[in-house]
Amino acid sequence: MEWLVWAGAAVSLLGLAGLLYCVRVAMKAKKEGLSGEEMHARLKGVVALNMGALFVSAIGLMMVVMGIML
Repeated sequence: MEWLVWAGAAVSLLGLAGLLYCVRVAMKAKKEGLSGEEMHARLKGVVALNMGALFVSAIGLMMVVMGIML
């Protein structure tokens, strides 16, 4: 099941890249000095992407664990 470990690692890295993108967008919004409502509107879309990236990363880690166990 070595292929499952490598596939899981790739999926985890994809999720990690998504999380890093979300951090970058949030830091950029903070640097711009937006007001409360503007900041809320900007980060509203990032929250969904953040949860999706976290889910993808968790699935990848599960795949790695399953590959190791099998």
